Amino acid sequence: MAIMQIGILGAGAIGTAVATRLLAGGHQVVLSNSRGPQTLADTVRGLGPGASAASRQQAAQAELVVLAVPGTRTAEALAGLPDWQGRVLVDATNDYATPPPAADDLTSSEVVARRAPGARVIKAFNHLFAATLRADPRRPEGNRVLFVSGDDEAAKKMFTALLTGVGFAPIDLGDLADGGRLHQVPAGPLVGQDLVRLADTGAQ
Repeated sequence: MAIMQIGILGAGAIGTAVATRLLAGGHQVVLSNSRGPQTLADTVRGLGPGASAASRQQAAQAELVVLAVPGTRTAEALAGLPDWQGRVLVDATNDYATPPPAADDLTSSEVVARRAPGARVIKAFNHLFAATLRADPRRPEGNRVLFVSGDDEAAKKMFTALLTGVGFAPIDLGDLADGGRLHQVPAGPLVGQDLVRLADTGAQ
C-alpha cells in the first residue's frame, strides 16, 4: 500500500499508540491536540521520523484521520473543522460516561458521524488497551485482531488494507449500528478481547 499521511486528533495514550504502529508501517502521522502543536514537541521527538505536529484543522485535512480523544470530548474535538468532503474518520473513542445504548439508540460512532457530516466514519482501535495497540501485532502464532465497523464499504476496504499492511488482522463486523455495538464500551461483548488470527502454515 502507498505511504499515507494520517492525521490524529488527540495525542494521549491511544493516539500515540496508533501513531507508533502507523509509523512502524512506513506511514506519516500528523498529531494534534487541544493545546496546540507547540505542546507536542517532546511527543513528536519520541515517536521519531515521520511524525509531526499541527493544529486540529491541519491534521483533519489528511486523507484519513483518527479521532483519539476521551469519549466525552468528541464534540469539542470535531467542532469547527473544515468540511470532511468524504475523507475517512476513524473513531477510536470510548464513551464511558454514557450508559449502554438501548436497541433503538444510536451507537457512539453513529453520534460521531453526526458530528462530522461528510466524513466516512469507521470504528476501530477502541477495543484494546493502549499498551497492546502499541506492541507489534505480528506474533509468532499469527497477527493481532482489530475489529472494524462502518457504513461505507469502500472506506472499510481501504482501511483494512492499511491495517493489514502494518501487521494487524482486521475483522469487519458490519455497519456502525450493529457491528459498532459489538465493540462499543461498556457493554460490547468484544471489548477487551485480545485475539490472534492464526497464521496459515499450509500444513495438511
